[in-house]
Amino acid sequence: MSKAIRIHAYGGPEVMKWEDVPTPEPGPGEVMVKQDAVGLNYIDVYFRTGLYKAPTLPITIGMEGAGSVAALGQGVTGLAVGDRVAYAGAIGAYATARVIAAEKLVKLPDGIDDTTAAAMMLQGMTAQYLVRRTYKVKAGDTIVVHAAAGGVGLILCQWAKHLGATVIGVVSSEEKAELARAHGAAHTVVGYDKLAAEVKRITSGAMVPVVYDSVGKETFAASLDCLAPLGLMASYGSASGPVPPVDISMLAAKGSLYLTRPTLATYTANRADLLATANDLFDVVRSGAVKIAVNQTFPLNEAAEAHRRLEARQTTGSTVLLP
Repeated sequence: MSKAIRIHAYGGPEVMKWEDVPTPEPGPGEVMVKQDAVGLNYIDVYFRTGLYKAPTLPITIGMEGAGSVAALGQGVTGLAVGDRVAYAGAIGAYATARVIAAEKLVKLPDGIDDTTAAAMMLQGMTAQYLVRRTYKVKAGDTIVVHAAAGGVGLILCQWAKHLGATVIGVVSSEEKAELARAHGAAHTVVGYDKLAAEVKRITSGAMVPVVYDSVGKETFAASLDCLAPLGLMASYGSASGPVPPVDISMLAAKGSLYLTRPTLATYTANRADLLATANDLFDVVRSGAVKIAVNQTFPLNEAAEAHRRLEARQTTGSTVLLP
């Protein structure tokens, strides 16, 4: 038998139950992974509450993890029992062992441990596509990053600085502002009530070419007001709730703006893109240009408490659950 967190009904953190489950067997093209670390992400909250619907209940949530290959299904090539692997974007991570399609797995290079890998696959690959593909951040850019002290936020701050950009980090407290600055934010803004005015002051009126916003409903309007004409609003999360329906004429009124709602699933849908994204991430982490801040760990059976802290904005950086 294995252990897993399972959800039988949508709701608060209390709906997550630590249960015995049969140890899974890999089918054709699949691998069984013995998990050593599991990443916590806000998308886990969406699945727990039912904002994102599971195909069926009960379900084991969780989208990222790291561990070792324990068994291979028929037809799997390129992997061997004992290989260290990590993944992001495949639901079912809150478990001591899981089955996953081999094509979703990436081999871990030396120098990146399992805890770091579990903390960075989803958040780090999200940061990668945001700064390298959604909008190609370049030297001399000034950009706005919301939730700058969060998991993706701290990676975005460091990576954008590494690319030569000036980061304006938006946070919810002075403590988080200090953390964002320590990770590459040149400027910080606490709260978003006067965000556009602060961005205008910092940029001497020029405003910014891109805003990376994972907060959603509460910050959407303020984010648009930070953009220069032809600027891009990358709304990649909704921690405060989903953005209401948008009248696209306001994009015209505010300067022919672009709006995108990107997902990691799209950017890593084919194997080549997944490997390129992961390898770019591994390179910047191994070089030291981006450091992964694992600021909280919890036993996997205490996932409910980890969710409470995340939703109360009491976490910074990445959180890892240990089976």
